[in-house]
Amino acid sequence: MTIREFKMPDVGEGLTEAEILKWYVQPGDTVTDGQVVCEVETAKAAVELPIPFDGVVHALLFEEGVTVDVGQVIISVQTAGGDAPAAEAAPAVAAPAPVAAEEPAAEARQPVLVGYGVSTASTKRRPRKAPAGAPAQNGTAPVAAPAAPAAPVLPAVPAQPAGERPLAKPPVRKLAKDLGIDLAAVVPTGDGGVVTREDVHAAAAAAIVPQAVPAAAAVQAPAEVAQAVPAPALAVEPSARETRIPVKGVRKVTAQAMVGSAFTAPHVTEFITLDVTRTMKLVQELKDDPDLAGLRINPLLLIAKAVLVAIRRNPDVNASWDEAAQEIVLKHYVNLGIAAATPRGLIVPNIKDAHAKTLGELSESLSSLVATARDGKTSPADMQNGTITITNVGVFGVDTGTPILNPGESAILAVGAIKLQPWVHKGKVKPRQVTTLALSFDHRLIDGELGSKFLADIAAVLEHPRRLITWA
Repeated sequence: MTIREFKMPDVGEGLTEAEILKWYVQPGDTVTDGQVVCEVETAKAAVELPIPFDGVVHALLFEEGVTVDVGQVIISVQTAGGDAPAAEAAPAVAAPAPVAAEEPAAEARQPVLVGYGVSTASTKRRPRKAPAGAPAQNGTAPVAAPAAPAAPVLPAVPAQPAGERPLAKPPVRKLAKDLGIDLAAVVPTGDGGVVTREDVHAAAAAAIVPQAVPAAAAVQAPAEVAQAVPAPALAVEPSARETRIPVKGVRKVTAQAMVGSAFTAPHVTEFITLDVTRTMKLVQELKDDPDLAGLRINPLLLIAKAVLVAIRRNPDVNASWDEAAQEIVLKHYVNLGIAAATPRGLIVPNIKDAHAKTLGELSESLSSLVATARDGKTSPADMQNGTITITNVGVFGVDTGTPILNPGESAILAVGAIKLQPWVHKGKVKPRQVTTLALSFDHRLIDGELGSKFLADIAAVLEHPRRLITWA
């Protein structure tokens, strides 16, 4: 029998730590290759971790609620067989590179069976938790064994070698499973032969595997995510005058991103109040359209479409600022972000290539995005490479706000509450459906004229939604 150890992988892109939310196994349980053993929360999302080998759980090295650095051993498993490596790091496919004696080089982040990361790190814990390294669920001390040296990065290979487990991160494995794709048959293009999401999608396209459409019953408006899963209540003494909440996970990265954005990109915010009565009528008509049966039709869908039409008319707003190269990068695609309030904090997943989607496809993408965020399963990849964001603050009953840019993006549109108000329509004061939009943009990229035209075009489409056709 051999004791093998599984390290905390980097389940995102360069993340350094994750909190163990829940263990799905206990010491003595039998586990199989690919079985999910725990759920962890990174600064970007909650992710389930599969174990990469068979055996019996020997010890859980950390309790639930503990924040562990990438590369730290979190579980040991007793396996049958011969000389297996003591700790699961990188696959033993090549000898480790020599290290210069004069000056120890920084250890590179190498691919492991799940994600990345073999950096030596300490454990960050809550003050009330047990000492680091103590078994969480049994009294048996974990077996200490040296970690296997990381293998150097190898060039991408044309196919997975026979008998070897394909390298892929947990979200990619789940994607492959959902699409019915055998990872061993996928040609990897990532560094060191790692299978990426794009590789899986390419394999699915080649196999002509249909994408699953989310069930209509699971569809919600994005702004309803916050109400879908109630946040756990904190235990507070009746006599307490203050409560301190640790800043971590999504809340921590959101705070860092907002401070960085607010003090890096010069923000300008413009406002416009408009009559959206015709758009609200169109929403109802589309709901009654049998061709759109089963799709979630709401005002946000048409607002998103209006933003895409306005980007087409003002393409220079869809850009980013490259500080290092001192260049403006014009994007010829739109990854439309939708800000979602979840129990874990604010996240901004985005709809990839939203500009190329039909109204029905956009509705399906919005529904899938919200369902995933509601379940806390939004992957880091879903929140990367956004270009422009919409935040629907109107669901909270407020008129509008001055939103802060999502880092790396050029603009963000805040949508206020749609209310019945007196409005001059065809020379007479009538009750009309009215809302206020607020557009914040990076003044390095967008000057006042361009920003004003962009916002005015969004408003024009929502005032007269026939422009969704005539301007598209």
